[in-house]
Amino acid sequence: MMFSEQDIQQIKNKGITLNQVEAQVSRIKNGMTYSNLIAAGNIGKGIESYNDAEIQNYIKGFEAKQNSLDMVRFVPASGAATRMFKFLFQFLKNFDANKESIEEYIENKNDKLIEIFISGLEKLPFYNDVLIKAKSINPNFDSLNEGEACTAFVKTMLDEDALNYSFFPKGLLPFHKYNNVEVTAFREHLLESTLYASSNNKANLHFTVSEKHHKYFNAELDKIKSALEEKTNTVFNISFSYQKEETETLALTTDNEIYRKEDGSILFRPAGHGALIENLNDLDHDIVFIKNIDNIVVFDDNKGVSEYKKMLGGVLVEAQERAFNFLNQLDEVGVSEAEMLKIAQFITTKMNISIGDEFDDMASEDKKNYLKNKLNKPIRVCGMVENVGEPGGGPFWVKDKNGDVSLQIVEFAQIDIDNKAQAEIVKNATHFNPTDLVCGVKNYKGEKFNLLNYVDPEAAFITMKTQNGTDIQALELPGLWNGSMADWITVFVEVPLNTFSPVKTVNDLLKPEHQG
Repeated sequence: MMFSEQDIQQIKNKGITLNQVEAQVSRIKNGMTYSNLIAAGNIGKGIESYNDAEIQNYIKGFEAKQNSLDMVRFVPASGAATRMFKFLFQFLKNFDANKESIEEYIENKNDKLIEIFISGLEKLPFYNDVLIKAKSINPNFDSLNEGEACTAFVKTMLDEDALNYSFFPKGLLPFHKYNNVEVTAFREHLLESTLYASSNNKANLHFTVSEKHHKYFNAELDKIKSALEEKTNTVFNISFSYQKEETETLALTTDNEIYRKEDGSILFRPAGHGALIENLNDLDHDIVFIKNIDNIVVFDDNKGVSEYKKMLGGVLVEAQERAFNFLNQLDEVGVSEAEMLKIAQFITTKMNISIGDEFDDMASEDKKNYLKNKLNKPIRVCGMVENVGEPGGGPFWVKDKNGDVSLQIVEFAQIDIDNKAQAEIVKNATHFNPTDLVCGVKNYKGEKFNLLNYVDPEAAFITMKTQNGTDIQALELPGLWNGSMADWITVFVEVPLNTFSPVKTVNDLLKPEHQG
């Protein structure tokens, strides 16, 4: 692939090297590397399930250590809310109040989403805001028929010169309403931190946002921070970051030519949430809770849900303590064969790490180094919920190119579903990933891991996109909780389905868990 002098300068200006760009081209041309599934992670075979007494023990263990832990919540929040309103844009495009009634449209189009939206309209947290704005734009609003009024209402929500809700990120939309006061998802996440992720009355939160939305997040923070701090007796330390420009990737046409913009320059695109491993790596805390911005319930419900975050935290703290004790033991000169065997058993049974057959025949010093390399890694404890048909990744046992088997969160796009054996494994999956993680990112000496050393670059995604009417092959980096954490120690724990209440469409705000 030939690059011009202008190309090379553009690549250099982005903070990446020509070798990196050539590697991106090769990866797209060579196609995706599918995950080699060995089995689904199920209860007793990769997923831990605890009874009430065990759950309480883990919660108490976490609470006992909470004020000695330096914690942060890491919340990906850069996505615009456009997809939340996709079916409403389609409604505006397809519905004509002069030709049919709403009821006829719903029946003709079999549009269940619009039916749910209209029947629950008044329960939306922003209903009054939209209604007031719609009446200011349409002075005759009260005399409109139902179809005309619905059209005006939806236009008021979405039009650029009205409320323009689809422009804003989900985090800044009103998600809930308490006593006629609307609150954003962003505010709810600050409040949630006081339930489990604060230490000595201080809560650290880091949001990844898009640059164009940053000022709006700052404005919301200025508006709510003081009152929330007073209400919760908690000091909020809030930080923001963007996906780094150097993590963007190029795309190829279907003829494997580099896709270029009209001015001839190379098009570089954001490379998916896997790029956020860089942002996560820049933080300096002991423990990181990761959860998406749209998975947030009303506060009364959240009190119960958040107990399971403490449980996950307790599982991590215990796993770290045992791992750190063993690593300190391995640093000692006289560690015995019996002690190393005990460590090896812990690694396989509790940390889900495979030990190669060659281990038994190693010399004592080699065994020690082998165990240290296996155990001295970042640790993540991931909540897993029962599979009820939601889209998303799931827990699987995966064999890598070196023959090592480990637990991984695998997205559907990473699976060769045309392979009957792989499809059968997927069919047997019982749980899926709600993106509910707590991560230990420092080693037994208190030093920060370089998380970039634990990424599997082979786990990148290649997706077909359309750019200005042209089909392109786009490269996405290994997902944040997929290939970007491939070489972490992984523990999966079953959590209840009510810990997963994302807002994927505006209709989700009508569900009980989002009604104050």
